[in-house]
Amino acid sequence: MSEELPRIALVTSSFHPHVGGVEEHVRRVATALGRLGHPVVIWTVDRGEHLGVDRVDGILVRYLPTPLPAANPAALVHFAREAPAAYRAWTAAFRADRPDLLHVHCFGPNGLYAAALARRTGTPLLVTSHGETVADDHDAFGQSWQLRRGLRWAVAHAAAVTGVSHSVVTDLRERFGLTAGIVVPNGVDLGPDDRPSPDDRPGPTHPRPPTPGTVFAVGRLEAVKGYDLLVEALPHLRATVADARLRLGGSGSQEAALRATARRLGVADAVEFLGRLTPDQVADEMASADVVVVPSRREAFGIVVLEAWRSDTALVATDRDGPAELIRDGVDGVLVDPTDPQALASAVARVLADPPYAARLAAAGRRRVQEFTWDPVAEAYSRLYRASARGRS
Repeated sequence: MSEELPRIALVTSSFHPHVGGVEEHVRRVATALGRLGHPVVIWTVDRGEHLGVDRVDGILVRYLPTPLPAANPAALVHFAREAPAAYRAWTAAFRADRPDLLHVHCFGPNGLYAAALARRTGTPLLVTSHGETVADDHDAFGQSWQLRRGLRWAVAHAAAVTGVSHSVVTDLRERFGLTAGIVVPNGVDLGPDDRPSPDDRPGPTHPRPPTPGTVFAVGRLEAVKGYDLLVEALPHLRATVADARLRLGGSGSQEAALRATARRLGVADAVEFLGRLTPDQVADEMASADVVVVPSRREAFGIVVLEAWRSDTALVATDRDGPAELIRDGVDGVLVDPTDPQALASAVARVLADPPYAARLAAAGRRRVQEFTWDPVAEAYSRLYRASARGRS
């Protein structure tokens, strides 16, 4: 008789229709777990949109209220009024779905409610950190004692704790009391045309403009992502590559400041703000660019790294945290200190000015990305689920 696989509730801080790293990770992992035979449901935070219950990719998704107390009196009154109904909603979800295990992704208010349910019901808890403790512009864990205490309890009592990179796991050990923990990385989808040919050549190439110079970057327009550093490097880059131009995808609180910086530096005409992009649009932009740049001050993993590798486009990235663990400097990408505008400009300029070098980087990235598909990620989680279920029996 085949082993009955545990039923999993993936409890995520954010999900579709919102777009981002954790949303992509949970969505793709849920589908891959289903292929392995795990019954899966997704519980996520209701941001006030009252989305209720939905199905995404055929998987049940519950949008649950997750109020937390805050320091000001009005917020405390709001929490006192809303919390009982919110907890009842979470309890009702548990009764309806009967998960064998609660797997928290990106610990936040979702993690506090899941931990409370785990403690009350005796259900095993897994925690996966996506860098929320190291790459948050708003320092939620520094501001909220509830989150700090809740995460400490969760990592101490969880059946397993994972992080998307060694830097993430290290932070949990150093600041939140984690004593074990393993790395389970992010993944990326590879279409049939994206797989390398048997002789290990790179996949389909894309047309290049006659004069190289298109730089593409994408992500949340927040300080931690370092796009101000990239804009500050642009005048240095254009001193070497006169036609260099930056196409910047994404939205966020720093857009106005970035526009102002570009005007101040005299490069406003060379920076195009593309706004929020769909995954297909991101792929098209990468395929049309001459270099993808990831200039983050902190970057827990960097799904953009995998997307750049998949796109057959050369990559320049921050020498910090997750990208520094992934990228082999000078082989499948270039690592650089993003806070040094001249160094960042020089790294990008070399790629733009040396097409054979750029092609070698891109080809190596195309080969490397094969290591980061979603099925191995789901299989790693499945092993943890099954071990947790056996430990409970």
